[in-house]
Amino acid sequence: MPGWVFIITRSIIFLLLLFLTTKLLGKKQISELSFFEYVAGITIGSIAGEVVTGLESNAYHGALAIIVFGLITFLSDFLSLKSKKFRDVMEGRGAIVIKDGRVLEENLKKEKYTIDELSALLRQKDIFRIADVEFAVLEPRGNLSALLKKENRPLTPKDLNMKTANEKEPQTVIMDGKILDEALRSSGKSRNWLNTELEKLGVTLDNVFIGQVDTYGELTVDIYDDKIQVPSPQQRPLLMAMLKKTHADLELFSLATDCTESREMFKKNAVIVQNAIEKLAPYLNG
Repeated sequence: MPGWVFIITRSIIFLLLLFLTTKLLGKKQISELSFFEYVAGITIGSIAGEVVTGLESNAYHGALAIIVFGLITFLSDFLSLKSKKFRDVMEGRGAIVIKDGRVLEENLKKEKYTIDELSALLRQKDIFRIADVEFAVLEPRGNLSALLKKENRPLTPKDLNMKTANEKEPQTVIMDGKILDEALRSSGKSRNWLNTELEKLGVTLDNVFIGQVDTYGELTVDIYDDKIQVPSPQQRPLLMAMLKKTHADLELFSLATDCTESREMFKKNAVIVQNAIEKLAPYLNG
């Protein structure tokens, strides 16, 4: 049999074998690797390349070697789940490189990182001053985890004692001009509702590239023709504006009337509407 036929046959066989081995080992083999996984991945790839291109080599021996290395890596991952000591040996431990805004030079040297490399990792997290960092750890897989000092962290609604609505994952109900009924049911909507919302936006179903229903039940769409401007949903802002107008009208009526009973009624209802506005603000603003 010609040599090129052997190469094509072995390439197909070992491509499938490598695919199955990688599926067995899991997603870590295609994401951030530990030291052992890095070595095992290179070795398995080298064995496959040698067997595929080496016409005089034994294909069965190569397949056996890949299976052995795959099983060893699988066993290593299994033992890492069971034993922290084994995991520390195989994957390493995190090293503290910044504490209280100061670089721990000894730990940085142990990890064989320079201050330039540390600065580059910080810049990737939009941190440009080491003094702003409360705590930074160089993780076993080479990425940096950093915690800014309290005064340098962005303000959150919790810091301002603001209530915010809990948000859920948006449901993609339209894709490539087709309705996804399962996602539509998950969002609690129907096809009639969807068609009505599309009419409000002035777009047709076949022109929608992707459409999503958010936490508040509003539909947002991205259409194929980017030159067409699709209006943003206005239900929530309009409802908030209506509530505020109602509150203002009630207060105005209470000031304009001479009837004590009516004045008290208007004031009482103004308070009720104001309470409703405060409760609904996290859901209706934005």
